[in-house]
Amino acid sequence: MSLDLDGIAIPQSQLAREITELVRDTASPLLFHHSSRVYYFGALAGKKRGLKFDPELLYCGCMFHDMGLTHRHSSACCRFEVDGANAARNFLHGHGIAQQDIDLVWTAIALHTTPGIPEFMHPVIALVTAGVEMDVLGLTYADYSDAEREAVVAAHPRGPHFKEDILQAFHDGIQHKPQTTFGNVKADVLADKDPAFQPMNFCSVIRRSPWPG
Repeated sequence: MSLDLDGIAIPQSQLAREITELVRDTASPLLFHHSSRVYYFGALAGKKRGLKFDPELLYCGCMFHDMGLTHRHSSACCRFEVDGANAARNFLHGHGIAQQDIDLVWTAIALHTTPGIPEFMHPVIALVTAGVEMDVLGLTYADYSDAEREAVVAAHPRGPHFKEDILQAFHDGIQHKPQTTFGNVKADVLADKDPAFQPMNFCSVIRRSPWPG
């Protein structure tokens, strides 16, 4: 379903159409609709913040950001974010996209689970993460109107059990390579030195998000 929300819409280019087709044919409906919502929420965030960005590059970053969780693109040894970034890179190379734009999309996907850094980078990088954090964690839920959220979810259904379903998708996509989940080393240092330290938990944040379901 195509949605035009206050001037925010999926680009009507051949490249964007091929991205849509590829992701729809490769990823599960859960991941396809999630990635589509990430684009809308990311693009809306860009408009609200007055950022200038290339909609095609943002769409590519959003739609490929979880491709590393799919069987076709999941490697045996790389982080799933890198697998998705590599899939996008290969796709864009095959379409003659400039290397600097490819590098931009690659970085946006590779950093989308690394909070605190993308927001200070190029708008495409910042907005892929912004869209993910909105749809998965609901961190900026109040920044969007009820009408905006409802329109996006109507076009790309979220499902009544999205929180648990997306956690299961993460698990299924990375369980064969647990060594790639090594994360923020500073949390390990605090846990080692400060008995009172309580690290944030990704799963708990999802379940506490203001999104229903």
